[in-house]
Amino acid sequence: MRASQRARGEDVALVDALLSADERRRSSGVRFDELRAEQKSLGKLIGRATGDEKSELLKRAEQLKADVKAADAERDAADTETQELLLKLSNLVHPDVPVGGEEDFVTLETHGTVRDFSAEGFEPKDHLELGQLLGAIDVERGAKVSGSRFYFLTGVGALLELALVNAAMAQATAAGFTPMLTPALVRPQSMAGTGFLGQAAQDVYHLDKDDLYLVGTSEVALAAYHMDEILDAGKLPLRYAGFSPCFRREAGSHGKDTRGIFRVHQFDKVEMFSYVAPEESQEEHRRLLEWEKQWLTSLELPFRVIDVASGDLGSSAARKYDCEAWIPTQGKYRELTSTSDCTEYQSRRLQIRVREDKKVRPLATLNGTLCAVPRTIVAILENHQQPDGSVRVPEVLRPYLGGREILEPVAK
Repeated sequence: MRASQRARGEDVALVDALLSADERRRSSGVRFDELRAEQKSLGKLIGRATGDEKSELLKRAEQLKADVKAADAERDAADTETQELLLKLSNLVHPDVPVGGEEDFVTLETHGTVRDFSAEGFEPKDHLELGQLLGAIDVERGAKVSGSRFYFLTGVGALLELALVNAAMAQATAAGFTPMLTPALVRPQSMAGTGFLGQAAQDVYHLDKDDLYLVGTSEVALAAYHMDEILDAGKLPLRYAGFSPCFRREAGSHGKDTRGIFRVHQFDKVEMFSYVAPEESQEEHRRLLEWEKQWLTSLELPFRVIDVASGDLGSSAARKYDCEAWIPTQGKYRELTSTSDCTEYQSRRLQIRVREDKKVRPLATLNGTLCAVPRTIVAILENHQQPDGSVRVPEVLRPYLGGREILEPVAK
C-alpha cells in the first residue's frame, strides 16, 4: 500500500497513520472487553458479599464503571479515526499500471485512419463553427442563461444527442446490460462510498441546504444501488447501463478547452457498470474496453487506447483504460471514453457483499463510459465534416435520425 500511494503521488505517511490508529482501536477494544469482563465478575461477587468486603467491592465497582466508560470512549475515538483515515486512502494500484503522471500513459493500440484534410483540399472547421452552421450548438445563449461552460443543443444538435443515447443504449442492451435512468442527486454516503469526496471533491457540486450532491457520473448512483445489500453469487455478473445528466465544476481547468462544448459543467452520459466476483474483475475490465471500442468503431472514429498512468487514475480505480478519439482541429487524441476496475474498493466502503457457499465476502465493481454526449458530438462533427460545412452521419446513427445521411448547414 505504501508503494501504491507513492506511485499515485499521494501521502505515504497516511498508511502508517492508519496502522497506528488501527492498533489503538484494537488495543482499546481489548482493554474495554477486559474491563467489562471484570465488571460482570464483580457483580456476581457483590451479590454474595457482606459487610466490609461488600463495601470494598462496591468501591471497586464504581471505579470500574468509570474505567469502562473511559475505555469505551477511547475505543470509539480510535475506531472513528481509523475509519476517517481509511476513507482517505486510495485503491491499491494494479502492479502492471505504468507509474507516473498524466503524460506517462502507455499506448496499447490504435484504430481507424486519421483523415488528411489537406489531401482533400480544404481546412477542417472546428466543432463550434460546424455546430453554428448546422444550427446545432449555441454557447452564447448558454453563457447568457447559465454562465461559462454551459450550452444549448438546438435543432439537429438535440436530435443528434438523442440518436447517440438511443444507439448507445441499444448496444448496451444487446450486450446484456439492464438499462437504468438514475438519480442525479445522491446522499453523502453514496458519494463518499464511490470515492468522489477525496481528491475529486473539488469538482463536485454540493447542495448545502439539502446535504445532497449532484453526480459527475451515473457511476455513483449505480454503485450505491446495492449499498448495504448481500447479493446472490448465482446472479453475478450484474450489468447496468445508466443514463443521467452529469455535473462537474471543472475546478483547476481554468483556460483549458474554453471554446465549444468539449469541457462543460453539465452533460449527459451513458455509463456501463458491472458487479462481478473479485477474481473476474480483470476479465470484465477487458470486456468493458471491448464494448467501448465497438462503440467508437461503429461511429467510424479514429481512436487509440491508453493504459492510464498511476498518478492519473482517480482514487477508486486500480487500473484504467481510456479511449481517445482524434480531434482534427486540435491535431491530437482526446479522451472520449474511460473504463476502470475498482476491485473491492467501492463495495467495501458501500457494504455491498456477495453470498457464495454460505460465505459472505466483498465483490468487485467496474465502470465504463459508453457515450459522453458532448465530446462524442465534437468528434463526430470534426471527423465527418465535408467542405461545405455539412456532416456525414455514421451509419449506426441513421436509424435514430429518421434515415438522415447528411446534416446540412442551415446558415452561411
